[in-house]
Amino acid sequence: MTKLTLWNNTDLDLVSRGLMKPEDVRTETVEALVDTGATQLVLPMDLCQRLGVSWLKPLAVRLADGKPQEVPHAGSIRISILGREMECDALVMPAGTKPLIGQVQLEVLDLIVDARSREVRANPANPDGPVLYILAAA
Repeated sequence: MTKLTLWNNTDLDLVSRGLMKPEDVRTETVEALVDTGATQLVLPMDLCQRLGVSWLKPLAVRLADGKPQEVPHAGSIRISILGREMECDALVMPAGTKPLIGQVQLEVLDLIVDARSREVRANPANPDGPVLYILAAA
């Protein structure tokens, strides 16, 4: 399990513009399962409701058992894992579902999963922070 801190990113934007007090930002810290088979962050509905996230168009997904399903889609979430932060969306499952950290978050935050210990770690090639790779096109 990995410590995952989440904030309502719209609240953070309001704080940066002086329209909200920092202590009023909705935030939660939870234990999440890293699922290298999952593409995207998955959060339970009750957590999303407490955070007051924005709701986006529902998305079609394929569950681990192969079953297709349409699920709610939440946006404007800021997350932190091991002190590395990003803004992202989340797929939303029923209340009580275990939060899942997916491949997108691992890639953007430049995190790796140690196969032996099953622990999430910062990429040792980039210990000071995430490094993203892009193709420079002329």
